[in-house]
Amino acid sequence: MVWKRLFGTDSSRGLDQVRATILEMLANDRHSFDLATSALLMGSHADVVGPDLLATDRQVNEATAEVRRQLVVHVGVHGASEAAPVLTFMSIVKDVERVGDYAKNILDLAREGADLSQDDDQEELSAYRNRVSALITEASRIFGEGDAEAARTLSAEGDEMLDDFDRRVDAYVQSDLSARAAVPRALYYRYLKRIVAHLMNLLTALTMPLDRLDYFDEDAAAR
Repeated sequence: MVWKRLFGTDSSRGLDQVRATILEMLANDRHSFDLATSALLMGSHADVVGPDLLATDRQVNEATAEVRRQLVVHVGVHGASEAAPVLTFMSIVKDVERVGDYAKNILDLAREGADLSQDDDQEELSAYRNRVSALITEASRIFGEGDAEAARTLSAEGDEMLDDFDRRVDAYVQSDLSARAAVPRALYYRYLKRIVAHLMNLLTALTMPLDRLDYFDEDAAAR
């Protein structure tokens, strides 16, 4: 499995800093997600939380570029023997960056006038928000510890969440609610689905061979 190359005891490969940077990116992703959902679900003003979120997103983007530079240097120094972990980290960093991008999409809903903070289903919407927010931290912890068994357990939970989000999106698409009510909810659950899928892709580095990374981006029927 790939994780044996990523989390071995030989730190001379120079990938420790890459792992540390990815964990910092995940912490920033959770911050961005919490800010964005506070604007959509809790009445925070998008123009107030927006600058903080965008500044955090810039940090994630800069970290992504730095990780890629470090990986290019690493494989240049150590050669083809390090190709597998380098390719794995290249894939991982893309997924981590995308979590922040979907947080921005959620903020965009609030900026475009969606405000679900006073609606009857606010408690339910917020429960999903809390679940995904905690999932970012849990996925980060598991990845940081290189815990393959915990990754499998969380991936099974992630699979169930993805199916749940699909059902909710389909229900809103087919509902008789007004577009003003149905569209932001369908998009919200769609963005939650994508965030969870990218977090689960991160964990495939602990459970899958290199050629099967990112399999959570496939349709469930294809898995």
